[in-house]
Amino acid sequence: MVQHAHMTQSNMSFLVSRPALPVLAQLAVTFAVLITKWSLRKRTRKHLRHLTHTQLDDIGLSRAEAHYQATLPFWRP
Repeated sequence: MVQHAHMTQSNMSFLVSRPALPVLAQLAVTFAVLITKWSLRKRTRKHLRHLTHTQLDDIGLSRAEAHYQATLPFWRP
């Protein structure tokens, strides 16, 4: 366990001490994160449309709330 804690600490110091990414690389990472969020939203909302009443009860949503969330465009949080 001590070895794992030491390894985590050394990994963190590496991340903190490394130089910042070039501007173009930062933009590429930001764009990739945005596309990933949009993809996840689209997939989640697609699956939300197909949940049963029991499944919606389990997550605390009514059919109307699920329908509203499922019809939002992928770019809207």
